[in-house]
Amino acid sequence: MARKERILAGLEHAVVSGNKEESVRYANTAIKEQVPPLDAIDGGLIKGMAIIGDRYSAHKIFLPQVLLAADAMYAALGILLPRLPKEAASGRVTLVIGVVEGDVHDIGKNIVKAMLTAAGFNVRDLGKDQPEDAFVREAHISEASVVAMSTLMTPTMDSMKTTVDALIEDGVRKNLLIVIGGPPTSKEFADEIGADVHATNAQEAVAKIRAALGTR
Repeated sequence: MARKERILAGLEHAVVSGNKEESVRYANTAIKEQVPPLDAIDGGLIKGMAIIGDRYSAHKIFLPQVLLAADAMYAALGILLPRLPKEAASGRVTLVIGVVEGDVHDIGKNIVKAMLTAAGFNVRDLGKDQPEDAFVREAHISEASVVAMSTLMTPTMDSMKTTVDALIEDGVRKNLLIVIGGPPTSKEFADEIGADVHATNAQEAVAKIRAALGTR
């Protein structure tokens, strides 16, 4: 196995095993050995998170393993992303994500964030319990192409509609793909409030967002 292939395999394994120290070591080795950062991300970290996503969807692993994998991935990304060529960095789609107002549950959102980051999106995370004006403001500041919001609870589904309405009223909505997710949501609810995409899990979110952006 060539040196570059060993480094990419090491990054992949570090993510799959949730080993932050290993991911940092291989990320630094990638820089030292002049492996292009984008190759290290695509051929190592993203492949590792894809494996984690498959295993999680198949109920072969559980939430703690997903979060450990995400931590390992973020540790390596902290080293690799600043070294991306300017043209590669500028070509990444910016996505705003957050949990809507009234809901403080963010584990699901964090999993989606990890998968989107691994898939190459520039993710701006608002956090949890975020009012509609926070989504509007960040969409403007970051010049986002996508706004994604989640909720775990039925009572806070109304906050999703309020946020979509605020994006429409502000005028920024016409430039956005709006994505919603969370256990109480559905495709029918997404259509009802004027969202573009409904996703039931992190992998589906990545696939549907990519597909929707590809048709624009």
